[in-house]
Amino acid sequence: MSDHSHEITAPQAETFDAKHAGGLPNLLLGAGVVGIALSLIGLAVPAWRTQFAFSWLFGFAYFFTILVGTLFWICLHHATDAQWSVVVRRQLENVSKLLLYIWVFFLPLIFFCKPLLWKWWNLPAGREPGLDLKAGYLNHTFFCVRSVAYFVVLAFLSYSLWKRSTSQDKDGAAAHTLSMRKLGVGGIFGVALCVTFAAVDWLMGLDFHWYSTMWGVYVFAGAAGSSLSLLILIVGALQAKGYLKLVNEEHYHIMGKFLLAFTIFWAYIGFDQYMLIWYANIPEETSYFVLRNTESWWWLSSSLVWCRFVLPFPVLLFQFIKKNNVIYYVSGWILLMQLVDVYVMVLPVLHRTGVRFSVFDLCSVVGIGGILGWLFFRIIGDSNLFPARDPRLLASLKLTN
Repeated sequence: MSDHSHEITAPQAETFDAKHAGGLPNLLLGAGVVGIALSLIGLAVPAWRTQFAFSWLFGFAYFFTILVGTLFWICLHHATDAQWSVVVRRQLENVSKLLLYIWVFFLPLIFFCKPLLWKWWNLPAGREPGLDLKAGYLNHTFFCVRSVAYFVVLAFLSYSLWKRSTSQDKDGAAAHTLSMRKLGVGGIFGVALCVTFAAVDWLMGLDFHWYSTMWGVYVFAGAAGSSLSLLILIVGALQAKGYLKLVNEEHYHIMGKFLLAFTIFWAYIGFDQYMLIWYANIPEETSYFVLRNTESWWWLSSSLVWCRFVLPFPVLLFQFIKKNNVIYYVSGWILLMQLVDVYVMVLPVLHRTGVRFSVFDLCSVVGIGGILGWLFFRIIGDSNLFPARDPRLLASLKLTN
């Protein structure tokens, strides 16, 4: 809620000065180029191509979930007419704008790695009776059309919301707020459909025998929590450089409460999915967890329970944690655990007898992450660091919990 008991003046708009980034953008660009170059070696060498395919899907899926998560928070902000998040919303908009570019990183998978990843791709009719029953959904044309649709819908939403928000900085028109509210309401459904079916197509589709009706929600839970963690780190980094002083401990308190909520939600959905599959004991459903309980995969899967939920949960319960620098460490930790979670989703399908880390796993994360990080620094200077003429700005500055 907001405190209306005292009046404050609207703050001056802030823009990011590239000199405060130092050499970080160039470092990210260099790391990204090197990571992609090394990954492409794996694509070029036939003996390494399968490892490249799974490693690249792992890196792509990690960043894709984070970007979609930021778009969800923007849509939720507008759909609920939230006031508290106005001062931090622009950074969500800047990150989500990367959805305009991330499709490029999907191209190596769709052009060179389809039959290596999705085993149903080259199976002829009649070979697998279960696949024949799903042929209306799992076929080449519909798969490609759906993939294009995900990128188009998400890019349209992210760019439209960013454009409306930045345009309001220039003319201050309240009509932008109404338009963004409509986009936010519709966008929640768009994001939900895209993240659900993308998770089914690209991740669940790695084993076309397996299915779970809770899979899309599980992937969304991780995306929402990790994207909020990234927001906290970005805002903290900008404040360390002297920007966004209008973001106070009350805003961190709310972000911390949402982080706690989605830490619990992730665990709740993960447990429900496991419990329902265990209880039903249907082979087509249990295969996912049987594989991830094999040899060293069991240790990595079990570590998620402790490290993604048990450790951050009690820490985030304390109010003072949400209002001091510890929240940055918790946010970084959750981002790391999201990386582990996506790794456990993808790589066991390739290495079925246990964990086998590959240099291509690291290269994909560094390559894709480096380029996206460099693009973020290009985007952040294109607009104010917060929506300076949003009609809810003053209410956000008066925030109290």
